[in-house]
Amino acid sequence: MRKLSIRTLAGGILTAAISVAGQSALAGGEVTVASWGGSYQDAQSKALFQPVAEAMGITVKEETYKGIGQVRTKVAAGAVPWDIIDTGSGGGARGCVEGILIDLDYDMIDVSNFVTDTYLSCCVGTIVFATVPAWNTETYGMNGPKSWADFWDVEKFPGSRSIRNKMHGMLEPALMADGVPRDKVYEVLDSEEGINRALDKIRELKPHVAVWWSSGAQHAQLMKDGEVDMTTGWNGRFDVAKADGAKVAYSYNGALQDYDCFAIPKGAANAELAMKVIAEMSKAEHQANIPQYITYGPTNSDAYKTGKIDEALSKNLPSHPDNAKNMLPVNQEWYAKWEKKASEWYQDMMTE
Repeated sequence: MRKLSIRTLAGGILTAAISVAGQSALAGGEVTVASWGGSYQDAQSKALFQPVAEAMGITVKEETYKGIGQVRTKVAAGAVPWDIIDTGSGGGARGCVEGILIDLDYDMIDVSNFVTDTYLSCCVGTIVFATVPAWNTETYGMNGPKSWADFWDVEKFPGSRSIRNKMHGMLEPALMADGVPRDKVYEVLDSEEGINRALDKIRELKPHVAVWWSSGAQHAQLMKDGEVDMTTGWNGRFDVAKADGAKVAYSYNGALQDYDCFAIPKGAANAELAMKVIAEMSKAEHQANIPQYITYGPTNSDAYKTGKIDEALSKNLPSHPDNAKNMLPVNQEWYAKWEKKASEWYQDMMTE
């Protein structure tokens, strides 16, 4: 038997003591995260919230919420129940401008290898997703709409439609359907005339809109139930529905490339710990877990180097170059400038 020296034993004890001390420093604490529910939050829980809680020795409580408008109300009331929220890039941009989300510490959160334009001063990207045109394959087979112009063409593709009950991700497709080139969409939208042009195009489609969807879970269920023939929506939700038996397909041609991001509301009770949690969730090893549960791409490009995302899976993600080259990246500056007014006009259009 090999004999251990006093020095070796002492070194081992010291190493163990340091390890325990390190674990104790991480252990304890609790943050509450609010996200969107459904298959997306299920995926987040398995890919991020649970592994990060275990790695840090903390508790991550999960809730659902209704979006940046609800955050605005809670901050104004001085009663913020969440430490971290998942918001769309548009909501994040607005939250930065309004000051209802605090600035993030990018010395702590490493975004050096993030996909271009997937973080803001107050909101750091967690997934890359796409708003796509999807169709019922029992109605059209695999020959569904290949463009937004096709989505709007009710003579070539007769049938019922579903579109979002908010303007986010709807004005851009409307302009592309109206013939505006992809690279000119935000140039046209940067005026009241351009916004009204998009709204007029949606008015053309209104007689064929059977459902104005309000959530990812809803638009996925619409396709699973065969309730509509076409809908706009988020690629990952459709893939989950398809795996569960839905007759659905979609196209990345002209799709909107967007991202969701994590933010800390002003007045969050555990902001300091929340910052550390966001930093941990932004690491490549955690981000690489996301596509295993839902087909959204990681914002940390190093996630593709972890070996967790195989080639076949990566080619189906919205951040893959073959898909991204056909898509329109969402312009957060436009949303920060126009979201409030455009949203009001969109609601007016819906209720006309």
